[in-house]
Amino acid sequence: MNFESHLALTQLYADYASAVDSGNWNLWPDFFTEQCVYKLQPRENFERGFPLCTLSFTSKGMLKDRVYGIQETLYHDPYYQRHVVGAPVVRKVEDGRIHAEANYAVFRTKLDKASMVFNVGRYIDTIVQTPEGLKFAERLCIFDSEMIPNSIIYPI
Repeated sequence: MNFESHLALTQLYADYASAVDSGNWNLWPDFFTEQCVYKLQPRENFERGFPLCTLSFTSKGMLKDRVYGIQETLYHDPYYQRHVVGAPVVRKVEDGRIHAEANYAVFRTKLDKASMVFNVGRYIDTIVQTPEGLKFAERLCIFDSEMIPNSIIYPI
């Protein structure tokens, strides 16, 4: 992988974190291909090969449905979130697909409470080049703890 490609990959990760932290949920699906996979899964299930996920979406249309749910139908105590994402590590480049991983930590701040660590884990990604730039064909958010405080509303 050349420097320009690695820089574009790093920018994709930074732009993703910025978008999901902004609260403008309509930006989120645009980071993915039309036929994509997005899963939020506990580490134990992932490592044991169990299919059970906290969230599992298999198309950009499903991501858009989640955005609609966040904005229009889900009732929850609002909060801010902030992602801290490590530098992506490229595991391999094969058949035009970049296989990369990065550690993440998500902090949550409710309007009347102190910030807290909300979710910690790693992204396991498959990224492809499209005419619009790099996009996620698959994003697995593998979180370390099986304990989720209350619920997960916003994308990780």
